[in-house]
Amino acid sequence: MSDDSVVGPGPGSGHQQGRAETPEERSDRNWNELLQELRVMQTGVQILTGFLLTLPFQPRFAELTAYQRGVYLVLVLLSAATTGLAIAPVAMHRHLFRRHMKPRLVTSADRMTRAALVLLTLVVAGVVSLVFDVVVGHGAGLVVGGVALVALLALWTVLPALVRRRR
Repeated sequence: MSDDSVVGPGPGSGHQQGRAETPEERSDRNWNELLQELRVMQTGVQILTGFLLTLPFQPRFAELTAYQRGVYLVLVLLSAATTGLAIAPVAMHRHLFRRHMKPRLVTSADRMTRAALVLLTLVVAGVVSLVFDVVVGHGAGLVVGGVALVALLALWTVLPALVRRRR
């Protein structure tokens, strides 16, 4: 979600920062921006979860080692939790609709979305690790899964922090 208070020239430019909007308008804008982000994330999470749920029905699934089956089951649980967190803001909106609680809704939905992104990072890195483990070997699975985890953390956490700091 974008910063809800600063738009325009950077610090030291001599220009006033911020938007001329009421708290209600800010909540509406933040909610709409969050919904756009959730639409992108929900699609990916649902596809990934669907992929994981079909694996036990594949002939080669029986050949997985105990370790691979354990990793798979953890990934299914993490993926289900990610799906739940990514959809929870919509359910929360339904329960709070017309109750004049949009600022609290936006704050809660933002926290749930952040938590879902953390879980999604683990699920994606875990799936990459599992695939490499099955196809190439256990060592490759650990290395590539670790690289995927670091890359996703860099893209989804470090890069935004760098952009925010350079503003």
